[in-house]
Amino acid sequence: MSVITKIHSLRAEINKSLSVLARIESYIMDFQQQKLTRTPGLDEAMIITQALTNYYTCIETIFLRISKFFENSLDQEQWHRSLLEKMTLEIEDIRPKVISGEVYSALLELLKFRHFSRYYFELDYDWDKLLYLLKKFNEMHDRAKADLLEFEAFLNRLAHGNPECKTLSGSMITEFQEENT
Repeated sequence: MSVITKIHSLRAEINKSLSVLARIESYIMDFQQQKLTRTPGLDEAMIITQALTNYYTCIETIFLRISKFFENSLDQEQWHRSLLEKMTLEIEDIRPKVISGEVYSALLELLKFRHFSRYYFELDYDWDKLLYLLKKFNEMHDRAKADLLEFEAFLNRLAHGNPECKTLSGSMITEFQEENT
């Protein structure tokens, strides 16, 4: 598969995940408006927990695809956190950062919560924590989407040989040049 094809494939995967992410965002926003106006209970807590977990997992899937494409190595012990941290880095001559520090901070809270919720089997949810996470989500989700769309635009420029996108690593540079000569 050529580099250009791989870039287009990554773009398609990102766009597919962005579509899923938009549906999850919409669900969370609608749920907050419709169901959290009254005193929330166990059902609402379980739904919010799952929706926020799905939101983070969807974004993490995008990050994993980007990381694999650009051959970033991950710490094996804490690869989830390592992956999230790597998305804040601009890797010179490889790729720009994927997310801002602001988005990173909010996503880190969701990552920690996802880990906790996977191993928490009690039914007494901490509403202060859930409301805090919803606040973080509400403050961050538009910016996260903008950051991901900006990265997708970088991939588009890269696929079309934009001269300002000289960010291809090692063997990819040679293959890219051969395709475009």
